[in-house]
Amino acid sequence: MTREQKAQVIADLTDVLAGVKNLYLTDIEGLNAAQTSALRRACFKANIKLSVVKNTLLAKAMEASDKDFGALKDILKGNTSLMIADAGNTPAKVIKDFRKKSTKPILKGAYIEEAIYIGDDQIDALVAIKSREELIGDIITLLQSPAKNVVSALQSGGSTISGVLKTLSER
Repeated sequence: MTREQKAQVIADLTDVLAGVKNLYLTDIEGLNAAQTSALRRACFKANIKLSVVKNTLLAKAMEASDKDFGALKDILKGNTSLMIADAGNTPAKVIKDFRKKSTKPILKGAYIEEAIYIGDDQIDALVAIKSREELIGDIITLLQSPAKNVVSALQSGGSTISGVLKTLSER
């Protein structure tokens, strides 16, 4: 690879990193062609961009980026692949689901909404992270619950009061 090509790859990676909110660094070394194809299909279905990068070029792109990737630069050893998604927990779910059939991919680290997670032991915590849509749904449910209770109480109370008035009017 020439210097110009490397500079172009670094610039492209820097642009990608500038727009990313959720980034997973994984190790997929050792997967055969069929397993790699299956992982790529699973990522495509989950709307995750999966790409393999050179560690040195990724490190330079991280340094050139405006974002602080902290200790993620230090874990760039061996085979590294990027998983980029809109939802913070989607790649973790794909990794955990894929591991039912294989021991890979191994999570090296993740950058989720400016929070940094290092190590494969963080996978359960990352799966538990709720996406923006899930949080909005939870908030709406919480806000609707008291209103539903009030409406229900008013409806049952209204029928009770009308029942009492009807009984009193009959006597």
